[in-house]
Amino acid sequence: MLLAIDAGNTNIVFAVHDGTQTRAEWRSVTETTKTADEYAVLLKQLLQLHDLSFEDIDAAIIATVVPAALFDLRRLCRKYLNCEPLVVGDPNVALGIKVHAEGAGADRLVNTVAAHERYKGALIVIDFGTATTFDIVSSEGDYEGGVIAPGANVSAEALHSAAAMLPRVAVARTQAVIGKATVPAMQSGLYWGYIGLIEGLVARIKAEYGKPMTVIGTGGLANLFHRQTPVIEHLDPDLTIRGLVQIYARNLERAKAKPAPE
Repeated sequence: MLLAIDAGNTNIVFAVHDGTQTRAEWRSVTETTKTADEYAVLLKQLLQLHDLSFEDIDAAIIATVVPAALFDLRRLCRKYLNCEPLVVGDPNVALGIKVHAEGAGADRLVNTVAAHERYKGALIVIDFGTATTFDIVSSEGDYEGGVIAPGANVSAEALHSAAAMLPRVAVARTQAVIGKATVPAMQSGLYWGYIGLIEGLVARIKAEYGKPMTVIGTGGLANLFHRQTPVIEHLDPDLTIRGLVQIYARNLERAKAKPAPE
């Protein structure tokens, strides 16, 4: 079985895929100080909840935007799973797409792969994470660039940190836009302001791109926003994990296709 690891700035997602379907998926807080041994203790316990063990896993793939976490995640795979993980971004890992922008994070490229496989035509993939990213995928499946905005929770924390009288609040939908007290006023600004950001950026991206585009929402906070705006046409929470599975399969096929050395 394959262990797919998506290590973001806020959370790390571990998923076990058996070649046909995802057998289990877990989310943990990203801590760059966590060692490979600590990851192993956590993962062993999670696997046991689904009657799985380290012996059931014989391959791994990692996508991370946190360089400090990569060393111990790679060591986890080597030491406890007895396999060398594929790492998205390494020169020997083929994505099967063209990238027409510099510095795109591994998660954004993985999302591009998965989105093109499921949806037709040009796409906007909105990933609601620590940052909210708007990524443009061509009808041929290539990564064309995108937009990076502060995530909703980052915005909420910044508001609390920068203004002495404003409390820390959760990002939540309010029934009314006009708040009658500080907390609902803040929540309204965060939530409906974010809806405005989503709709405004999607409209500008479509106008600039000049072609019909389908919009997909993914990431931890996607479910909070997608029902409140018609611009997000599809909610796809498993996009990144599915992309990792596809990239692993492409590289496995590529390795099998290589002629044996003489």
